[in-house]
Amino acid sequence: EILNGFGITAFQDAAATIEIMAALQSLDQRNELNAWVVSSMLSSEFLIADTLYGKELVERGEEFRSEQHRPDFVKVALDGVPPTKTAAFLTPYVENDGHTHEHCGTTTMRPEELTGWLLWTAERGLSAKIHCTGDAAVRIALDSIAAVREAGYTESKYHIAHGQFVHPDDLARFAALDVAADISPYLWFPGVIPESIAAVRPDDESGHMQPNRSLLDLGVTVAGGSDWPVSVSPNPWEGIQGLVTRQDPLGRAEGTLWPEQAITLEEAIEVFTIQGARAMGVDDVTGSLEVGKSADFVILTQDPFALPVEEIVHTKAVETWFRGRRVH
Repeated sequence: EILNGFGITAFQDAAATIEIMAALQSLDQRNELNAWVVSSMLSSEFLIADTLYGKELVERGEEFRSEQHRPDFVKVALDGVPPTKTAAFLTPYVENDGHTHEHCGTTTMRPEELTGWLLWTAERGLSAKIHCTGDAAVRIALDSIAAVREAGYTESKYHIAHGQFVHPDDLARFAALDVAADISPYLWFPGVIPESIAAVRPDDESGHMQPNRSLLDLGVTVAGGSDWPVSVSPNPWEGIQGLVTRQDPLGRAEGTLWPEQAITLEEAIEVFTIQGARAMGVDDVTGSLEVGKSADFVILTQDPFALPVEEIVHTKAVETWFRGRRVH
């Protein structure tokens, strides 16, 4: 209901448990699931304890498939986050908090372990969302995905989630390997998270996060998400305005974060519609208004293309329609 209130009719759960998938299936069977939902099944207990994960969970995923719920992905948390120095980087963190200058962070899986997991899941027709916040984690993920592609698995979809730091040598590999960049707000513009990252990463690096313009120019599928409830709000218009301005849409923080990576409003809306649907594998039914697709659309309070860019964030959903029914 909250997501429908923001005009959202499709989403991906990035850390789905067996309990969550059972609930989604139950809602769908009762005709109460007003969204297309793609689940990413936990590969480890790194994120959530006391629930099934890994092969045991994946082997049960099909039990929970329904018309609108698709358990099509697995979730890999390949590293942590930069502020706690648990993200895996190619170069060291700044020296403080007792870490030596050699500390670069580590991944939660060895490269060969990740490759084996992705091959095992690809054999079962599954895709993967891989959390990578450091450039070393991104490179390791791309290396493993390359091995999967070389093994002949071309249909599986792969997301690098967050990926705020990507080594320039690896940008083009996203397109070459058909890997989507799953990007989240609060990382595109100044705020608490970028400030925390700046405290632990070199200055010349911390100001260059989220190369969204570069990725789009290379033909990469860039998909917008909220990372809610980690983020405060799932409001897509905050993300859309932030992508266009690279400034905090709510005015909480000053400045502009790497303005050269700003994208256009049309591109930003595509990032939150057809690009997201394509990355999730639901573009067969939603993500654009086309004959034969689901009648999923939103009526807005204002035309974002007719406004000063600073007012886009005030756009709200008057009505949200899903499969031809008004759900908000």
